[in-house]
Amino acid sequence: MQFHRLIAAATLLCCSSTQLASAQQFAGPDLGKLMATGGVSQVEGAGGGGITPWALITGYGSRDSYGGNVHLSTLRTADYSLQTGGVAVGLADRFEVSLSSQHFTGHKAPLERLDLKMDTVGIKLKLAGDAVYEQDRAMPQVAIGMMAKRTRGVGGLDALGVTNVKQLGATSDHGIDYYVSATKIFLDQSLLANLTLRATKANQMGLLGFGGDRNDSYRPMLEGSLAYLVDRKTAVGVEYRMKPHNLSVDNEKAYYDAFVAWFPTKHLSVTAAWVSLGDITVFNPKRQNGYYLSLQAGF
Repeated sequence: MQFHRLIAAATLLCCSSTQLASAQQFAGPDLGKLMATGGVSQVEGAGGGGITPWALITGYGSRDSYGGNVHLSTLRTADYSLQTGGVAVGLADRFEVSLSSQHFTGHKAPLERLDLKMDTVGIKLKLAGDAVYEQDRAMPQVAIGMMAKRTRGVGGLDALGVTNVKQLGATSDHGIDYYVSATKIFLDQSLLANLTLRATKANQMGLLGFGGDRNDSYRPMLEGSLAYLVDRKTAVGVEYRMKPHNLSVDNEKAYYDAFVAWFPTKHLSVTAAWVSLGDITVFNPKRQNGYYLSLQAGF
């Protein structure tokens, strides 16, 4: 029920935001924000880095406008692949709503037929600060957000009688992540720093359900990003994301990556990264390292 309530709330907020935009007579997307300050689309659809959300609102619309984007991403490690796609909208540089889908598959024994799907609805609200224009203040831009997620069963393990994440030890097939992010941009140094605190019960972002036989309570997880703007169109950086370990069948470890993002125009960005997802399930007990590639188009 929580999942459906958040979808309804996101829809209501989106409709209210559209009405607000109409009331303020926004002429259209103004592309008023600085290059790269909308971030890219992270794997769960929110504006930020590749694996963690930032306090920045997606798109290039200023406080008098709006922006949005669509994205497609692929991540491949030694034994698994993750495909994601979604859409996100930012309004008045204050509110963001995102819809995305994640598709996780195995391609090496014994889980070469593993097939997991998850849908994610996200909302984000900027609370205080301005990462770009308040350069004379130490306070970062701060935002809060939620991500409602639901898995769509387990495929490829029918021979073992497993068709639902609960049969792997998860407590539920749906759940909500809550987070607060603080982002600061240092224009003189061409640096961006972000720190996110996420309360979650998600196993492997939720692809293996929520809660488990080892733990079934919300726990705080730290996430961080550091990016350096090489020039006006190119950024390089690193990210880190703590993960819970709720399931006995999954030796879940922290995620981290090193990325390069290219912004040829405000309508297009390409992100490539080397990623490490740690161990994934006890059936393939080895570190899952690989690559990540994402394409985002919008305004």
